[in-house]
Amino acid sequence: MDREQHDELDEWQRDPHPRYARARQTEGLTRVAELDAWLVARDADVREVLRRPEDFSSAGALRPDVLPSPAALAVLGRGFGGRPVVVSSDGRRHQELRAPIVRGLSPARVAAVLPYAAERAAALVDGFARDGGAELMSAYAERLPGEVIGRLVGLDPADVPAVVHGGHSAEQLLFRPLPEDEQIAAAEDIVAMQHLLDALVRDRRARPGQDLTSDMLSHLAPGQGDLTLNQRHEQVAHLQNLLLAGHLTTTALIGTTVLHLLRHRDQWRLLCAEPERIPAAVEEAARYDSPLQGFRRVTTRPVTLAGTELPAGEAVFVAFGGANRDGARHPCPDAFDITRAPVRHLAFGLGVHGCPGAQLARGQLRAPVDRRSRTTVREQPQVVGPLPGIPADGRPLRRIAEGRGRGRAHRLKPRAI
Repeated sequence: MDREQHDELDEWQRDPHPRYARARQTEGLTRVAELDAWLVARDADVREVLRRPEDFSSAGALRPDVLPSPAALAVLGRGFGGRPVVVSSDGRRHQELRAPIVRGLSPARVAAVLPYAAERAAALVDGFARDGGAELMSAYAERLPGEVIGRLVGLDPADVPAVVHGGHSAEQLLFRPLPEDEQIAAAEDIVAMQHLLDALVRDRRARPGQDLTSDMLSHLAPGQGDLTLNQRHEQVAHLQNLLLAGHLTTTALIGTTVLHLLRHRDQWRLLCAEPERIPAAVEEAARYDSPLQGFRRVTTRPVTLAGTELPAGEAVFVAFGGANRDGARHPCPDAFDITRAPVRHLAFGLGVHGCPGAQLARGQLRAPVDRRSRTTVREQPQVVGPLPGIPADGRPLRRIAEGRGRGRAHRLKPRAI
């Protein structure tokens, strides 16, 4: 993709909802050149794709916008990973890779970590309340999810910042057109992150613990001997994918939830007065501006979807964000309304392609209130600083992510894969 094409995709992704709306109103599917895929934007059609994994493959779901330079690729060659992961696998292999994640993110595991999330959320808010202000994304929305997912997988807290930084560098390298020197620097960050994850994997092989890394090892590499090099690559790939998804999606959800509440001050005031509405507000934010906008799928045989005939090997973009604004399922879909009765939406997928960490993401947004009752939600309007990347004319920034909930340190919009 050249720079001009990348700029066109970037502009499209800043606010895809008008295109989603036109696609829903158009008979059949709409071909979107910027995505190089057919757009699936109606709720019923998205659900049909997700219910037919044998016809719509996840292979190729993780496709970058930018091919790194040979020099950057040479640096990446010193790292780990590069193996199929749960979001880019099908059938039995998908289930095998997914099983330890589902178990590791079980309701009991999530419930056990939420008191820690509440404690850290309260501590972060206390810190910038004393300072009189903070930049929301870097001071809170990035830090809290990193600390929580790091605790779940068993990372040393001292290693969490480097792992979070490496995840953002991976997004930059694969989804932003960077000069070669910046590509090399990003690749070095990624490799440093991967070596930290490899050290964690080898440590848990020798000393299993009550964490997700130990669960993944016991399920995907059973035994007690040293891991083979290939097994180490596989484990790092799974962990990297999990950390990126768990951290960046939650960061996005925190940022966009606060963004829309601040743009609807009457609803912010209602939430401050009645914090018991927070669970419904989180669901509405996830529906209205889905942190995971969609996935790419590839047809495995000739199929017909929404009356459109697709040959084998054709790419479709399954837009959760489009489905969640479908008036056939959600009345007044373009209104942000925290008083809306929560209904099942597609912000985190469906069925075997649902996000196992969805409850953890939701829990982190509710955690401050669980810990401190009404205090945090009332303090935040005064202590959060200007949201980065918001245009002066108030145009909304949107998020497009395929396969993973990728975010960016100072923007609320990632790249598509």
